[in-house]
Amino acid sequence: MTGGTGYFARPRPEMVPFVPPGSRRILEVGCGQGVFGARLRAELGAQVWGIELDPLAAAMAAERLDRVLVGDACALSDTLPDAFFDCVVLNDLLEHLVQPESLLARLRPKLAPAGCVVASLPNVRHFANLWNLVVKGEWRYADEGILDRTHLRFYTRRSLPVLFAAAGYSLERVQGITPTRSWKFRICNLLALGRLGETRWLQFACVALPAQPPPERPA
Repeated sequence: MTGGTGYFARPRPEMVPFVPPGSRRILEVGCGQGVFGARLRAELGAQVWGIELDPLAAAMAAERLDRVLVGDACALSDTLPDAFFDCVVLNDLLEHLVQPESLLARLRPKLAPAGCVVASLPNVRHFANLWNLVVKGEWRYADEGILDRTHLRFYTRRSLPVLFAAAGYSLERVQGITPTRSWKFRICNLLALGRLGETRWLQFACVALPAQPPPERPA
């Protein structure tokens, strides 16, 4: 995928309510073309910075956001001001990283007092994924979605607190987003006495706060 594709221009309106309305300085890591950040900028009156690895997408984002840094987020984290951002947004990013805990830990000192991290991550237990695995015996990577071939990490609702705790955060809120409309899900969940409830969600939206005391910073 390149920065000119629709993947980099998704507006993600379902994630807007998770950004605290009082946020005045926001960093979006993996900002793509800056569509989501531009909406936050307009609706919240916030100053929005972005970090984007793809140069083409970053150039488009630079026309929408206050400042855009181009390159690897871990490498660029040291150039960011400390105790500055009220909110750091990571939509559909952490699952692409070899060490997502390292990036989260590096961003921690960049948060202002009472600042938070907002992130969306795919649910590997999504019903369609389970159906393909359990019923069809398939685990096929694709250009996008839960089994995006660029995904390096996979998460469930139960494993998300472990991810954030390893980086020195307390996961304050987790909410499923983008529910399945599959009739197969409704029947299977009924037969399972509701135990498949969490498989309805394609993704989880997370809000995390720095825990005390902070962990050692990664080398």
